[in-house]
Amino acid sequence: MGGSGNMSTPTTETEQKKNPLERVPISKPPFTIGDIKKVIPPHCFQPSLVRSFSYLVQDLMLVSVSYYIASTFFHILPSMLAWPIYWIVVGCVCTGIWFIAHECSHNAFSKYKWINDTIGFILHSALLTPYFSWKYSHRRHHSNTNSLEYDENHVPKVKTKLRWYTKLYVNNPLGRLFILAFTLTIGLPLYYAINVTGRPYDRFTSHYYPYSPIYNDRERLQIYISDVGVVATIYVLYRVALTKGLTWVICIYGVPLLIVNGFVVLITLLHHTHPSLPHYDSSEWDWLRGALATVDRDYGVLNKVFHNITDTHVLHHLFSNIPHYHAMEATKAMRPLLGEYYQFDGTPFYKAIWRDFECIYVEKDESSLDKGIFWYNNNF
Repeated sequence: MGGSGNMSTPTTETEQKKNPLERVPISKPPFTIGDIKKVIPPHCFQPSLVRSFSYLVQDLMLVSVSYYIASTFFHILPSMLAWPIYWIVVGCVCTGIWFIAHECSHNAFSKYKWINDTIGFILHSALLTPYFSWKYSHRRHHSNTNSLEYDENHVPKVKTKLRWYTKLYVNNPLGRLFILAFTLTIGLPLYYAINVTGRPYDRFTSHYYPYSPIYNDRERLQIYISDVGVVATIYVLYRVALTKGLTWVICIYGVPLLIVNGFVVLITLLHHTHPSLPHYDSSEWDWLRGALATVDRDYGVLNKVFHNITDTHVLHHLFSNIPHYHAMEATKAMRPLLGEYYQFDGTPFYKAIWRDFECIYVEKDESSLDKGIFWYNNNF
């Protein structure tokens, strides 16, 4: 799927020795977005409808085969072994499907907007994600990445705005574990429903509410359409539950969906939460520096399962219309130009999530007291 799972791992001696926690440069880059585009092969910007569909069909076939095996043979197999394997396989593959829908929202699936939106709407609705609602909030995230005032999600708090109880769970492993489990299980549904971890607004905000401040008048009809898609999926699940039973729906659909939601939150969190990454207020922020302040990660074989969204995210913030099957090649082409502005952390994700979940708040340090540049800190 565009290359092996570890192709993005730095290979030169200099890159291997670089400390991934070393802060990225904050000065204006010596290159422009146009310069970066010039070093990427032109064909990388061209989506192929046939090739895009081939990855989608491959994923859907894996889910279908898994469902057939579960519905046909699991009653004669040890359930303690069979079901966890099914949940992990289907959950991971459906995470890849979720990210194909995400590509549709960026018009990276094909050259045709109506095909992108149709496929994206169907896939995201089937995974209980309001497609257009999320598409527009996510687009604003790409337009304002790492802006403390205007980024749409995973916006860190400034130390002075922390709640009194934050120190309790940060310095308490049990409390941190509870918050982490809460975030990975119901964090995404709560983000959709009531904008948890989203940009603060002065009134009620929800991805299901067409008059949320996230959306403008031209977008409201599509928010209603997104709601219809989610409601239609819930109705289908209800009808299946009446026939097969609620336990069957939970085992076949519910648990894999929990895994999908968990991975979507985990991947997004680790891309934008890292001790080496700055955040900017309005006095310092500009689009290119904000887009560069993200980090590529290595998920091993899951890089391929997730269609390389994990290890090509820096590229994705620079050129979100590049399809995933060209993303590895494009990342490799631009990395020499980016130099120290490119950030990669090869720490296994299951270790990185515990370490980087300590990145609770941002504040200025001595080198940026007179600037609107903020860094993660966890010392109280």
